[in-house]
Amino acid sequence: MTPKNTICLWYNGGAEDAARFYAETFPDSEVGAVRRAPADFPDGSEGDVLTVEFTVCGIPCIGLNGGPQFPQSEAFSFQIATDDQDETDRLWDAIVGNGGEESMCGWCRDAWGLNWQITPRALSVAMESGGGAAERAFAAMMTMRKIDIAAIEAAVAGG
Repeated sequence: MTPKNTICLWYNGGAEDAARFYAETFPDSEVGAVRRAPADFPDGSEGDVLTVEFTVCGIPCIGLNGGPQFPQSEAFSFQIATDDQDETDRLWDAIVGNGGEESMCGWCRDAWGLNWQITPRALSVAMESGGGAAERAFAAMMTMRKIDIAAIEAAVAGG
């Protein structure tokens, strides 16, 4: 049964490859139905992959191979909470190492243009604490690409 609410992500081709990468990379993720176009359409032909149902960390999604008209932007991103530096490194390195690119403050973009925030829980806790600890954690984060948990913890401690 189709969920009541599903995130639809527009791809310029590659929706199936993206979904398979997400399923291999993120926990509680999988590829479901792959649906092919019943007829030619503006950016594809009959039989091409049109939509792919998948989940990312338990969130239901549909990838739509719609063409180049609507590229991804930072206006939408998945924020993935990580428990430790190993998980942060693994997810970041998987995205960037598979044709993606680094950005700032824990953000990166995958090979299909989708944006990700790989956010250690330690950073979220520091920001939620408020006061000087949050200010120091924020200042440390602003200098980073991939988040360094030890540096965040040192900043919170006043180091």
